[in-house]
Amino acid sequence: MQKEQIVVRMPNWLGDAVMGTPIVEDIKKDNPQAHLTVLCHSGIKSLLEANPHIDDFIAFSRDKKNSPQEKRRIFEALREKKFDAGLLLTRSFSSAWWFFRGGVKNRIGFNDHFRKFLLTHPQTVPENEEYEHQVITYKKLLLPLGINPSQTSPSLHLLPDEIDQAIKALEGFGILTKEHLVIGVNPGAAFGSAKCWLPERFVELNRRLLQTPHVRLLYFGDATGKPLVDDICSHFGPRVVNLAGKTSLRSFMAYLSICNCLVTNDSGPMHVAAALKTPLVAIFGSTNEIKTGPYASGTIIHKHVACSPCYKRKCPIDFRCMKSITVDDVFNAILQTVPHDSRFS
Repeated sequence: MQKEQIVVRMPNWLGDAVMGTPIVEDIKKDNPQAHLTVLCHSGIKSLLEANPHIDDFIAFSRDKKNSPQEKRRIFEALREKKFDAGLLLTRSFSSAWWFFRGGVKNRIGFNDHFRKFLLTHPQTVPENEEYEHQVITYKKLLLPLGINPSQTSPSLHLLPDEIDQAIKALEGFGILTKEHLVIGVNPGAAFGSAKCWLPERFVELNRRLLQTPHVRLLYFGDATGKPLVDDICSHFGPRVVNLAGKTSLRSFMAYLSICNCLVTNDSGPMHVAAALKTPLVAIFGSTNEIKTGPYASGTIIHKHVACSPCYKRKCPIDFRCMKSITVDDVFNAILQTVPHDSRFS
């Protein structure tokens, strides 16, 4: 069925939102005349800006979304658009309630969290969702619109000026993108320490990488992860640039797009790098790379110990999943990711 006004409720987590981007692209490819609106919090709006498949945003404050005033504003914005159809990539009861109260005519989403009665097209949660990529799971929500699952990969979009500004900023750090091999490193993860490789191994990896004169390292992290990054970077000189807590989401994306490789734990930045087509090495421990690994890209390192994936925020035992991943494992994966770059020799 062709729908003229469509709204997509994007997930709140950075990585999940990236994995939801094929949905908006596939809707627009199927019906270029549709007016597509994304409902999301302001941080995800920043992530998705410049996406040519999105016509409009309804953005809300993540901190205030439960306030009566913010809810009323969202309901009014939804009613004003008179949406023909809405897709819920979120699983919460409240997001389905928003669509119901907002007058979205056809409400499509998975029928968990006691919200089936709020949906006009409830979709059964796939029995094998732990064994298929989350991108594929999201695409099953397109079936009520008559759109079959595609091969579309997640994608993010930057403006030329954003990339130019990042290149100039790197020049200020003495990094020349044509001369140096720029390796990004993301040693944190918002979910918890169980997803993080050991800090001392990042330090040793730095030492190994810096034996190559042309290598320059960019360390990333948000304000929460800044102490971790500060500690790792404190062992090194100007060839290791600490950008933790110093970038906006858009400038972080621009820096990532310039990197020749990103080394990262399973995290939102991992998915951002994959969507920007930045080569990457992804380190997995407590989570499942089949479901939430970088989609159809990247080199994944995961030692499948007996208790992994456990999905715990903090390891309750001996952290064997991450301790079993050596510096050699990660260093060799980087070599394989940039095998023909003459600057890495």
